[in-house]
Amino acid sequence: MARRRLGFWRRLAVSVAKPLLTLLTHRTWTGMEHVPTSGGVIFAANHLSHADPLIVGHYVYDAGRWPQFLAKSSLFHIPLLGPFLYAVRQIPVYRGTADAVKALDAAVAAVKDGETVIIYPEGTTTREPELWPMRGKTGVARLWLSTGAPVIPVVMEGPQQIFDPRTGKLRLRPRTPVTVVAGPPLDLSEWQGAAPTATVLNEITEAIMLHLRDMLAEVRGATPPPLYPNTPKRTETGGGR
Repeated sequence: MARRRLGFWRRLAVSVAKPLLTLLTHRTWTGMEHVPTSGGVIFAANHLSHADPLIVGHYVYDAGRWPQFLAKSSLFHIPLLGPFLYAVRQIPVYRGTADAVKALDAAVAAVKDGETVIIYPEGTTTREPELWPMRGKTGVARLWLSTGAPVIPVVMEGPQQIFDPRTGKLRLRPRTPVTVVAGPPLDLSEWQGAAPTATVLNEITEAIMLHLRDMLAEVRGATPPPLYPNTPKRTETGGGR
């Protein structure tokens, strides 16, 4: 990423966030060699905590790309924060409204323009008791079918030590251990050129979520449970964040 092209607002975001995150976290970054240095790319990440965007954003920036998220539209209505999110090129998601398709259109345009888009396929922090991945929505599948861009799987462990969604407790202590691992681009060739039917979208989404689950199991050194055993099947097709 050409740092000189960031512009004022993105440079400001980096100058504020990166020193704080460097102090707050003790980072184990692996798999950056799988992140393309140029061209459109889709990151599919697990979602443990509300601290995740800062952690994965830091990782993607350190990997040389600008982190661009699909984020819930309500954040863009907060005074000062909303205009800032637009200025640093984040994408609002209008869930459950007639404007929901605009987020996918914006993400497709960004990827085709050679940018990165980070999506949490689950659409929200997982509700699994041990914070394993739960059922994903189909936004990543739709974006991949529309662009053909590489889908880089990313898993995180540790952001829940900063903010645990199960308890609502915020813990700001220096050098909190966080791990982020990126894998090679997913092989989705089985569905290359397929029509975006409900069956195809669900198959792609399940393949992505199973891969994220297994990557997280490797990071944790634990046996993963069946994918989303405790969450009912979802019918939403939103893109997540």
